[in-house]
Amino acid sequence: MYSYRTRGICAQQIDFSIEDGLVKGVSFYGGCSGNLQAISKLVEGMEVEEAIEKLRGIDCGGKMTSCSDQLSLALEDSITKQVG
Repeated sequence: MYSYRTRGICAQQIDFSIEDGLVKGVSFYGGCSGNLQAISKLVEGMEVEEAIEKLRGIDCGGKMTSCSDQLSLALEDSITKQVG
């Protein structure tokens, strides 16, 4: 399980796993429950690189980031830490 402390959004933390290159068990803490449950279900089983590509750069209400964007950063960070 990987935990990521978010920046600039309502959700404070994102937890998830990566198994065989696929996103698993995404949980957001804080934020808009319905939307975050939907994001979690949509990326479940998706290849990590595809999820990063689809979610990167989405903003929220004029902020420079969003829960989706933060998830893409979290996924990228976890890959970097696994490799490094």
